[in-house]
This record gives sequence, C-alpha cells and structure tokens, in this order.
Amino acid sequence: MVDGKNLTMLTDFYEFTMAGGFWNSPQRDTIGYYDMYFRTVPENGGYVIACGLESVVEYLSNLHFSDEDIEYLRNKKIFAEDFLEYLRNFQFQCDVWAVPEGTPMFPNEPLVTVRGPVIQAQLLETMILICMNHQTLIATKASRVVRAAAGRPVMEFGARRAQGYAAAILGARATYIAGCSSTSCTISDRQYNIPVSGTMAHSWVQLFPSEYEAFASYAKSYPDSCVLLIDTYNVLKSGLPNAIKCFKEVLAPMGYRPKGIRIDSGDVTYLTKKIRKVLDDEGFSDCKIVVSNSLDENIISTLIAQGAEIDSFGVGERLITSRAEPVLGGVYKLTAIEDEKGNIIPKIKLSENVAKITTPCFKQIYRLYSKESDQAFADIVALHHETIDDSRDITIFDPEFTWKKKTVSNFYAKPLMVQIFKDGKLVYDLPDVEDIRSYCSAQMDTIWDEVKRFDNPHKYYVDLSKKLWNIKQELLDKYSE
Repeated sequence: MVDGKNLTMLTDFYEFTMAGGFWNSPQRDTIGYYDMYFRTVPENGGYVIACGLESVVEYLSNLHFSDEDIEYLRNKKIFAEDFLEYLRNFQFQCDVWAVPEGTPMFPNEPLVTVRGPVIQAQLLETMILICMNHQTLIATKASRVVRAAAGRPVMEFGARRAQGYAAAILGARATYIAGCSSTSCTISDRQYNIPVSGTMAHSWVQLFPSEYEAFASYAKSYPDSCVLLIDTYNVLKSGLPNAIKCFKEVLAPMGYRPKGIRIDSGDVTYLTKKIRKVLDDEGFSDCKIVVSNSLDENIISTLIAQGAEIDSFGVGERLITSRAEPVLGGVYKLTAIEDEKGNIIPKIKLSENVAKITTPCFKQIYRLYSKESDQAFADIVALHHETIDDSRDITIFDPEFTWKKKTVSNFYAKPLMVQIFKDGKLVYDLPDVEDIRSYCSAQMDTIWDEVKRFDNPHKYYVDLSKKLWNIKQELLDKYSE
C-alpha cells in the first residue's frame, strides 16, 4: 500500500497469464519454492545490505483484487471467469522466509524464499523484486558512503533526485538503516521516525537585500540550530565574513553559539582548510563545517585523504539513485516443487551463462563465526532441514572450484533465514527502524575489513553443503546428457 493505493496489480502481465494458465492445468495446486537472490554485488563491492522486507510484508499483508481489477482483467478477454472469481476471493496462503533487514549478504544466497501454490507464489515475483532490489541497492550504497566518511555524520539529501516519490521515501529509510545520520525527506521522518535535517537554500540568501541580512534573519528564527549556507556569492570574501558577523552580532547577544556553516561548491579541500582557520581564530572552534555537492564514497575518501576540514557530509543524487550502478539485478527463481505426498522435488535452470544456473532445493543459510574474534568467515547454503554441527571440525569447499577446500574449527554457526509468513499469516514481529539500524551496525562489525574495502575486496566464501552440492550436481549431469 502506498498512500492508500492497492498495489496488487503492480506486476508484470506475464504473471497473470501464467496464473491463468496454471488455473487451467494440472499444475493448479502444485506447491512451488521460489528464491529471490542476486548474482553480483554492485560496483564490484564485497557485500550488500539486505533491505526492503518491511515493504514486502506490507504488500503481502494487503493482497486483494478490487472489482476494478477484476473488470480490467475481464476486458482482456483471455481469462476464464472461474479464474477471475478465484482472484476476486483471493486468500494469501504462502509461507515466506527471509533474512532480517540490515544483514550483510553475498551473491547467490536467498534473501527471500516463498513456498506456496504456484498460482500465488509466481504472482509475487515482480513486487518482491521491486522492494528488495531497490532498497537493498540504496542501503548498500549508503553503507559504502558512511564507511568512507570515517565516523563523520552523513545526511541523505537526495529526495529531489530520486526516481519517483516512493524511491525518495523508502530510499531515505534504507540509507538510515545502513548508517546515515538523517534525511532531508520530511515524510520519511514522519513515517519512520528518521531524524530529519535541513537549513536553507541559496534562494533564501538571494531573496534578501544582502547576504548579511539573510543570515541575520535566519539566525533570529532558529538561534539554537543555526547553520548558514555561505557559498551563494563568494565563500571567503563575503559568505564567511558575513556568517561570522552574524554569529557575533545576532547569536551572541541572544546567548547562542552557531551550529555550523555549509558549502555546496568550489574546491572543498582548499576552502574548508581556510574556513576552519578563520573560524578558530574568531573563537568559533565549535562551529561545524558541512559539505555537500554531488558527493559519493570515492570523493569523500579523497577529500579526507587530502586533509579537508569537514565535520559532516550531505550526500544526494549519487546516493539516493546509486548513480554509479543503479541496478542490483536480483532475480526470483523456482527451486523446487512438492509432489502429492509432500516430498520436495528439486528444480534447476540451466544456462550457457554459468552465473545464471540456479541452485535447487528449499534452503537455509548458515553463517560461520570465529569463536576467537566473532568475525564471520564463511556462509554455507544448505538444505533447509540440515543443521551445521559446530561442535566439531567441518570441511567447506568452493561450489565451483571444488578443489578449494578448508577445514575449519573453533567456530559457531547461526541460521540467517527466519519465517515471516506461515499459511499466509504474518508470524514475524517487524522491528522498528532504530532496531534494524542497530542490528545492521552490529552485523557489519562481524564482517572483515578486507571484505568491506571499496577496491578489489576479498571474496567472502559462500559454499554449498555437501548434500546440496550433490543434488545440484546430479541435476546438472541429468540435463547435460
């Protein structure tokens, strides 16, 4: 639901043609298992931050077809009336598992698994991908930007450049989960209790007879949160001197200290060094310097390396759109069905492109942590009913290059996927955004720095259990004959 709109019809049309076809076929009541996962990390990074589950839950909790929806489908003149009646009385019946939002994840691991009648489970594909692909992408980009800032606050400033209003709202939530300190998007604060921030635009300064008068008026209105934008005309010749004059003549007599100044253009390293010295010399060493202007993790890293005097960053379009690589590329694939007795029958999709070969079966992911450091060092994708015995040594191996093996000991294993829906009923307590943010931070601390670096990150091990690997190999051999 977005602003009261029913989004059940937000799906690719072939989901309806398949559903209608299932209705008329022996597969109508077949139970299928579908995985949503991604194949590569954006920007050649080492990880992604899973995000978007709350939107999936909201969507699945409100699935229904209105009379207008049914009439629209009827007018296509290709769907049977009894199928349309089924949709009119639609009752969600699927089971859903997912990794919690904020979990660092790696290629070819399911983020969401759906089990249910194929006529329903297939219908969910488009919206699950919309929710998970977008928000995971933005959370991942935010994580990179926040890490580049090296402890300095990062404010998300991108609403006006987002790809639509839903992307602005949900993107702000994703950036906060991944570590941004605040957002400029007011509705995201109202809806998710994300700290909102913002001061003035250049137009504020331009509207007054002089720059000083603009600053003075703003300071009188917001004396306890005064941050002035000083690059409308000339940073060092007018903006900074007028800001200091305002601090002394307006704020000081009122008993307030300035909170900061902001620049949005120019040679940031040069200007911030000059600004910092003047502020300190004038007795405003507590005045923060805020910088914006088409920033991303690479520019931020360079500025810090050059010694720029920056206390916080405002990051906009390159964050909210993940401009460097604006697509996660997650997919939703059938991995198994159940026969009449409830036995799980694995299914596989082959391809000349090896990366597109799917991993069959109903699965669980186990993350392995060192008992000495509590750092995660590998994931094992296993059959759902398997358990990892962490009381003894185990040998893990690369599923593609099986000769790459490693025996590990002194570790503990944690399952990552939790059940969200059972028989169509929500059985998961959705955490609030602050809890997800704290969880994300704690989970990122368990990932080795080598995996998190921007360039040539260490490849995190994602292995298959021997049982799952055997099943996949048997299917590969069967269909390759």
